[in-house]
Amino acid sequence: MTIATLRKKFIEGSYTPDDAVAHTLEVIANKDPEIHAFLDVYEDAKDEAVKATARYKAEGGATPALLGIPFAIKNNILIKGRKATAASKILKNYVATYDATVITRLREAGAIFVGSTNLDEFAMGSSTENSAFGPTKNPHDTSRVPGGSSGGSAAAVAMGAVPAALGTDTGGSVRQPASFCGLVGFKPTYGAVSRYGLMAMGSSFDQAGPLTTTVEDAERIHNVIAGLDPMDSTTIDSNTYPQVPIKQTYTIGIPRAFLKEGIDQEVMNVFEAHIETLKNKGYKIVDIDLPLFEKGLAAYYISIPAEVSSNLARYDGMRYGLRVDGDTLLDVYEKTRAEGFGEEVKRRILLGTYVLSSGYYDAYYAKAEAVRELMREELAHVFTSVDLVLTPSAPTVAFTFGAHADPVSIYKQDIFTVPVNLTGVPAISIPGGVVQKGDKSLPVGVQYIAPHGGDTRLFDIGKKIYDALLPEEQ
Repeated sequence: MTIATLRKKFIEGSYTPDDAVAHTLEVIANKDPEIHAFLDVYEDAKDEAVKATARYKAEGGATPALLGIPFAIKNNILIKGRKATAASKILKNYVATYDATVITRLREAGAIFVGSTNLDEFAMGSSTENSAFGPTKNPHDTSRVPGGSSGGSAAAVAMGAVPAALGTDTGGSVRQPASFCGLVGFKPTYGAVSRYGLMAMGSSFDQAGPLTTTVEDAERIHNVIAGLDPMDSTTIDSNTYPQVPIKQTYTIGIPRAFLKEGIDQEVMNVFEAHIETLKNKGYKIVDIDLPLFEKGLAAYYISIPAEVSSNLARYDGMRYGLRVDGDTLLDVYEKTRAEGFGEEVKRRILLGTYVLSSGYYDAYYAKAEAVRELMREELAHVFTSVDLVLTPSAPTVAFTFGAHADPVSIYKQDIFTVPVNLTGVPAISIPGGVVQKGDKSLPVGVQYIAPHGGDTRLFDIGKKIYDALLPEEQ
């Protein structure tokens, strides 16, 4: 059931938070041994459910917006007193000492945290194959990946354990798994949601966002977690950008030249069918040019490793997490990081250190950041003539485990999502259709991109195009 449906039933008394959490724990017990969406399950969620049930009986509809709703939380988001490993051996037994701002706000709204979910180590990956604690499987086809890096959060919702989960999106890590698992995945305008208490990967990219089954639920969650935060100076509010109005209908731009290479034909067929649906509903579809979007992947995989090498320098065996003793201080550093980090994390640290080094900074990092600024300008210009930009969310359906062992091959999965993070604009992935592979129906997502501050516009188009087709009760 969706958050909206659960909330209605809680108020009526026909179903209770006790029932919802019991159902969640039962689904996890039955399905998660195969799916491996969760790294930890919080049995004391039952106690929170008892309190929430009593509160509904006493207060009814006057209760907070998410009271009693079971939530799964990606394990790179801090919850005080809970393990926060980022799916890395270097933080295997680390216990968070404070709540992330998004956790504080969800808790104040009454959400019940039932467990932490698996991810690519430190959110570096597009398949959740890079977790130090084993991969997560796609509930639609367990021979395939759920996407990444928020694959555990996506799988938790897709297998019916929870109505919603929180992930983080640095280059598509909410939207791509949403596409692979048939969900709604939302990445806010950069700064709309506080990063305080999120384990940093790329500080100028990272944003927390919801994975849900409806756009309405994603909007409900975003409205709870968004807003200014004194603990994060990059946070913004509605006054930061000019008002982005809601319209009765929208002009939607398609960057055709950007959609020619590396996309499975089956995905393109679903995408073209979605465009026809938009035309039939009266939306104006126009072709647009975004030539710099093609450079986005190259720029991203220079800028991101640079920020990774800086942010992960704190994991040195001295302050917290894994420590491997050595004869010298340098020995401790080397042995701790060699044993604690996985291959993809090491790869990005090495690459990032290289592009930031003397003699290469200007040639690589500074150039990538210059491209990033030009991309912002290009996109801002496009938004003077269109209201939204539409692309596929990913170039393929969920792929089988090991299909993209080559790093460059897996990086190409991010081709449509990374320009959004590079430019800081908001985007949403909604289910666009399915592709049949044998006896399995594999979801395909479509991505809508809005101007800076246009988060509400994305919720509006999503509800009009996707939620309107859903049954009244999930």
